[in-house]
Amino acid sequence: MQLTPRQSIPPSLNSSFGKILAISMLSAALFTPLAFADSMTDINTLIRAGQFGEALTKVDTALIQTPRDKQLRFMKGVILTEQNKPGEAIVVFTKMTEDFPELPEPYNNLAVLFAAGGQYDKARASLEMAIRTNPTYSTAHENLGDVYAKLASQAYDKALQLDSANTTAKTKLTMVRTLVGNNTGGTNPKTGAPATATAPVAIAQAKPAPEVAKAPAPMPAPAPVVIAKIEPKPAIKVEAKPEPKAEVAKVEPKPKPEPKPVAKAPVVNADQEDITNVIYSWAKAWAAEDVTAYLGYYANDFQPANGISRKAWVDQRHARIKGNDNITIKIGTPKVTVAGNTATAKFQQEYDSKQVHSNAPKTMVMTRQGNKWLIQQERTGS
Repeated sequence: MQLTPRQSIPPSLNSSFGKILAISMLSAALFTPLAFADSMTDINTLIRAGQFGEALTKVDTALIQTPRDKQLRFMKGVILTEQNKPGEAIVVFTKMTEDFPELPEPYNNLAVLFAAGGQYDKARASLEMAIRTNPTYSTAHENLGDVYAKLASQAYDKALQLDSANTTAKTKLTMVRTLVGNNTGGTNPKTGAPATATAPVAIAQAKPAPEVAKAPAPMPAPAPVVIAKIEPKPAIKVEAKPEPKAEVAKVEPKPKPEPKPVAKAPVVNADQEDITNVIYSWAKAWAAEDVTAYLGYYANDFQPANGISRKAWVDQRHARIKGNDNITIKIGTPKVTVAGNTATAKFQQEYDSKQVHSNAPKTMVMTRQGNKWLIQQERTGS
């Protein structure tokens, strides 16, 4: 895997499978405010010089003033990883996923640490969360492929332990090991140069990749299995009996069933019909990537989930909808209840794109503003 300046492989991962996964840095949109630019430049310089202890001290000092700063907390996790303290780094990144669930990078770096410790199922789960948060996050997709390759290698290895003559499993195992072994690629060496004035946030440079670990020695063939010989059972002689003559049964005509009463369609009032049409139009705008029309169906006092601000939510929707080709939204018939100027709509929502597929129940709380019904709250799941 070719590392970029936004990715770094810490020394503590060089002796494990984690060396083929990409550690991510936060995007420029999350840079520390200008007031802390000098401090972040100093931290970046210390990291480039390998002075991780001093860098960590500066980060902790800055966090006393701004304890919820995303970039500082993220940098602390990266520094702890560089100091070969994966346990403490996992705590930092895990807390970030709880406080900032909209960020995919902490999930990605957790996966790298889990993979370095051989916890591939946890690594897979973290990468799937990163992709669910941002379906266009290519680093997480590539890392997930590498984790799946390692899980496949373990499965084929187990198959060979159970059946050493399984040539198909041997071939597949060789192919997967070759794929994983050749995925470490060249790296961008650490330059030690100070950060430029236009990039106040520390961006860790990649360190030289270590030599590829030798493939493990082949496992000894298991002892031959003795297959018991099955003796043939004696044939059983069956005497044929004369078949009785078939009697013609007298068929009585069945009485015609009485027609059942047809159930009347449920009564739908004008508000329920309006709300149903709003939901279908909302889904149509989403699938068409018409972000302006999509956001127009939300009330001014809409309350985003996860406690994020309205502005952060709007920016997030722009990033996830615009340019995400082949979006398909299927909406089940909404069940709508109206109480004055407030209504609740429940329906099944199926979302499909190149990266993500989901099918789950959804609940919307609608509010009447003027002569329009708008979305005030929404929740996915039961």
